[in-house]
Amino acid sequence: MAELALTGGLDGRADRIGSDPGTDGRLTGGPGVAGSVAGDRAGRDLLGGLASVVACAGVVILSGAGLSTESGIPDYRGPTGRARRAEPMTYQTFTASAAARGRYWARSHRGWRHIASALPNAGHLAVAELQRRGLVTGIITQNVDGLHEAAGARDVTELHGSLHRVVCLGCGQRTARTELDRRLAIANPGWRVSGGVIKPDGDADLTDDEVAGFRVVDCLQCGGALKPDVVFFGENVPPPRVAGARMLVESARCLLVLGSSLTVMSGYRFVRDAARHGVAVAIVNQGPTRGDHLASVLVDAPLGSALPDLLRRLSPAA
Repeated sequence: MAELALTGGLDGRADRIGSDPGTDGRLTGGPGVAGSVAGDRAGRDLLGGLASVVACAGVVILSGAGLSTESGIPDYRGPTGRARRAEPMTYQTFTASAAARGRYWARSHRGWRHIASALPNAGHLAVAELQRRGLVTGIITQNVDGLHEAAGARDVTELHGSLHRVVCLGCGQRTARTELDRRLAIANPGWRVSGGVIKPDGDADLTDDEVAGFRVVDCLQCGGALKPDVVFFGENVPPPRVAGARMLVESARCLLVLGSSLTVMSGYRFVRDAARHGVAVAIVNQGPTRGDHLASVLVDAPLGSALPDLLRRLSPAA
C-alpha cells in the first residue's frame, strides 16, 4: 500500500488544518500544503494531520467519481477519464428526440449490468465507518452509482440523483431501475449485446447497428417517457437538494472532498460556500482540482488506500 508524502506548499505556509480553531469552534480555512503518493515521513504527518481533524467530528463529505473508479465505475476527468473522450447525454437531447431516447435506453440497458454488479470499495466502506463512529455528520455525493448506500452509509444526499431509480417525465412517478430492466428485457427478447465500453454515466458505447430495433417502454401509469432519475448535463440540480446540501456544509467543521476534480459548479460551489463561512476544506484526490487554492490540506492518492489508512490513524470504534 502506498504511503503519502509532502511535495510542496501552495504558498509556503504550513498545513493549517487541525490548528487555529475559530471562536465558534470551527477550524479556519485557507490554502495549505499538498501531498502525493510516495514514502517519506512528511507525507505520513500530512495524513496524520487530516486524521486529527476528522477525530474532532463535524465532518461533511463531498464525494466524486474518483471514489468509485476502484469499483470499476469509469470517470470523466480523473486518471481513467483522461484516456477516454466521453460525450454524455444532455437533457435537451434526451427530451427533444424519441430516437435519442431509444439510443440512450439501448446503451443504458447494456451498461446497467455493469453498474448493478459494482461493489463498494475500501474507500466507500471507510466513509460509512466514519459515519458510524459519529465523525461524519453528512455525505453529499456527485455520484449516481449508489455505492455509498451499498457500503452502509445513511442519509446520503445524492446531488445528481441515482441510476437505481427511473422517473416519468409525464407524471413524475419514480420506480426501481430493476423493474425497468425486467420490462426492457421482455420487450427485447432477441436483443443480445456483449461488448461496448462502459461510459461514466452508466451506458455503453454501442454502434448504430447494435441499437437499431431496440424497443423502449413507457410509464405504466400515464404512458409518458421514462428517464433515469439522474441530473443530465444541461439539467439543473433541484434547488431544495442544493439548499439542504448547503446547510450541511455551512454547519460543518470541515468539508472533506473525496475524488472530485470540482470542475463542474454543482460540486465546486460547496467548496466556495465552505471557504466563505470559515469551514476548513481538505481534498483527497488523484490530480489537481478546481478548489485547490481554497484547501487547507491536499492529498494526491487513490481513495481506496488513503481512506483505510486514515481510519487506522483514528481511535478504535467504540
